[in-house]
Amino acid sequence: MSPQTHLAIDGYVDAIPAPGSGWGTARFDLIHSPADADAIARDVPDTVYACTTGYPRIADVLLREIQPGDLLRVTGTLVQPDDRQAPARFTVDGLEVLKAAPAPVVHGLVLERFGNYVVVDADRDQVPVLTAFGRWVGEAAITGLIDAYENGGLR
Repeated sequence: MSPQTHLAIDGYVDAIPAPGSGWGTARFDLIHSPADADAIARDVPDTVYACTTGYPRIADVLLREIQPGDLLRVTGTLVQPDDRQAPARFTVDGLEVLKAAPAPVVHGLVLERFGNYVVVDADRDQVPVLTAFGRWVGEAAITGLIDAYENGGLR
């Protein structure tokens, strides 16, 4: 394992951050492009950092607010594995959102209301279901899911 380095890196979130291996942790990939793209060869690849955090507040922000395409500045400890093909591991202890990605526009999204429930795209067998007030119920067959929620099975 190479020596550890504490630094700040700016990069774009590649995919929706995921929960980590324990409570209050999260993991995500950060794509860092060379700082001066005009001064380097065109075939120099972006660097992918496999990021994790054990700070519950940072994990909460990552899991609730961060979306693919957001530009972040992360600070923490970088470790490059002995295998140079493996992504560098970055343990995040600070997070700043530099620029949020534009909100995605969903085309063709259909919401249908069934009493106190809102169903997304009810033309499928398995559908996302929320209460009319926005509380997540689950994803399943509409009738079975609503019945289970009404009977206290999903709370």
